[in-house]
Amino acid sequence: MPSSPLKVAVVCMSNINRSMEAQSILRKKGFSVWSFGAGSQVRLPGDAPNLPVVYNFSTTYKEMYNDLLRKDRQHYIRNGILHILRRNERIKPQPERFQECLEAFDVIFTCGESIYDRVVEDLCAREQETFQPVHVINVDIQDTLEDATLGALLICELCQRLQHADDVEDSLAKLLLAVEEKRGKSFLHMVFFY
Repeated sequence: MPSSPLKVAVVCMSNINRSMEAQSILRKKGFSVWSFGAGSQVRLPGDAPNLPVVYNFSTTYKEMYNDLLRKDRQHYIRNGILHILRRNERIKPQPERFQECLEAFDVIFTCGESIYDRVVEDLCAREQETFQPVHVINVDIQDTLEDATLGALLICELCQRLQHADDVEDSLAKLLLAVEEKRGKSFLHMVFFY
């Protein structure tokens, strides 16, 4: 069993909903956890499905909150975005891009296949230095409040099982298979080296 908590990253597209919900839950369980977005910009639902509200990753959650409050308070209360931004602000000041992070992790969870592809592409482009392994696991999570919570709980279950495994390298494939059979959910998984 690892003597220290797993060092975990969770990546969604904008570092707003899915990755932040997972960070919130994992942190409460004592894990060393970071969250990121893999997109080029932060995109939030706008007044119409094809009109997102777009911010740079340098925009703080508080700035986003205040901007949306001015634009249409009732709309963003109804769709839950203001609540999400308040939660995020309690965790960290602003969204972060995975591609700009130099930190090494034991496990990186992605919240969708396109995000997994972006993380894999970024890790492949990095030069190997320490040869420390990192497991990248995709857990498909729809970008809704309810699915974000359910996905975060599944990621937490996986982290708890990995934390108690005698050897993460040997246990991971069996663990993922067991959870796939139990939950009827399949995972993408790949190992990289820093």
